[in-house]
Amino acid sequence: MSTELAPATDPDVVLVGGGIMSATLASLLGIVSPEWSIAVFESGPAVAGESSDAWNNAGTGHAALCELNYTPAGPDGRVDPTKAITINEQFQLSRQFWSHLVREGMTGSPKEFITPVPHISFVTGAEGRGYMRNRFTALTSHALFEGMEYTDDPATFAEWVPLMMAGRDQGEVVAATRAVAGTDVNFGALTRLQFDAAEPRGVHVHVDQRVTDLERMDDGRWKVTVKDSVSGERRTVRARFVFVGAGGGALPLLQKAAIPEIRGFGGFPVSGEFLRTRSPELVSQHQAKVYGQAAVGAPPMSVPHLDLRLVDGEYSLLFGPYAGWSPKFLKSGSMLDLPLSVKPNNLGSMLGVARTELALTKYLIGELLQSRSARLRTLQGFVPQAEQGDWDIITAGQRVQVIKRDPGSGKGVLQFGTELITGADGTIAGLLGASPGASTAVSAMLTLMERCFPQHIDAWRPALQDAIPSYGRDLRNDLQLLTEIRTETSKTLELVG
Repeated sequence: MSTELAPATDPDVVLVGGGIMSATLASLLGIVSPEWSIAVFESGPAVAGESSDAWNNAGTGHAALCELNYTPAGPDGRVDPTKAITINEQFQLSRQFWSHLVREGMTGSPKEFITPVPHISFVTGAEGRGYMRNRFTALTSHALFEGMEYTDDPATFAEWVPLMMAGRDQGEVVAATRAVAGTDVNFGALTRLQFDAAEPRGVHVHVDQRVTDLERMDDGRWKVTVKDSVSGERRTVRARFVFVGAGGGALPLLQKAAIPEIRGFGGFPVSGEFLRTRSPELVSQHQAKVYGQAAVGAPPMSVPHLDLRLVDGEYSLLFGPYAGWSPKFLKSGSMLDLPLSVKPNNLGSMLGVARTELALTKYLIGELLQSRSARLRTLQGFVPQAEQGDWDIITAGQRVQVIKRDPGSGKGVLQFGTELITGADGTIAGLLGASPGASTAVSAMLTLMERCFPQHIDAWRPALQDAIPSYGRDLRNDLQLLTEIRTETSKTLELVG
């Protein structure tokens, strides 16, 4: 990877940001149009330094197996599995593509980026138990969630995750589901592996190069202004297509591009911290990722979870996140990011959210005022015998929640999840938002290719389906294909014995 620009200063494609989204798009384009020249500009000293980094990303491999916010209950108690089914199917696309990369020798050993880890959902109380039963029934009626287990027996739950039951009140009602097919994914490692494989194919990855401006030229190309983060030197390149996959930095750049599609969009930054332990004794008693329910007013990205992680060959446990706040849109961003993102076309959306999301504001203030002992008490809801000295605090990634204008009311609404913005002529696209993000990167980039390259997609389809067999097919209703894909990806990714 280089800080110098490639000799050919007018690439076909510019990818802004060196994260999992850009790496995925570079890999997909390498399959369907290997002759296209691609330049990647990353503002930091290395790729995958922000949201894709292992310590800035939960690494859950979001398949909706354990995340309760993907399965809301209605007033009658019935659980709607629609979003969970969609996310699970999207994650299957990712698994297939990663399997393809492994088979083609483009990522090295899958153990470098993916590990089997059971996914567990956990609630307490009679009301929580009723919800969990309904959720289990709703999900297991679909083949995508075959093999999921339910228990409200404390002894069984203690077998699943001993750490969470040790010292717990024996009279407390607990209920849980477990999916042993869950995974822990190191998206930072996966990003680096993909870029390492792409560079010999002519994908030029430039670090310490911050894109500061995007301007549409008369000939239809985009003039991309790049500033060297070390020397301060500015240069420009011209590209036929630009993807802004810069995490929280995507919104300001899309605003500078002045495409009509970004009008009305704003962003609200939320940072996070985790408690972490590397104690072998504690880690050995918790071999799973366990998700609970979010507090009232908390954003979905703040759902409490106790995760087994494997990073750089070392196992640890993370608990959190504890929400924080900063006006920066990236960990390496500027304190002016938020104020500079407020424009006349999104001011109404921003003010509307400020009025309607009072519960979120109250939640964030409460989180910011939390003492270390208060954070420990929250952890003890999961680990009753947790002790302060076993856990240290780490700062996680910065996320920017999407604010958009509701087309019906015209008011601003806070949008949780990810939002793909594409220009009408297909020459520019960008991704806003957070979870499930990285886990569904393949689905997001396939959608981008369909929207931005409709003239090519039919010709590309055979190659894409060779790499991703369920692409363009209804996996949730094709049991034979689902079985074949599960068997093949588990074998290739070494997720079975």
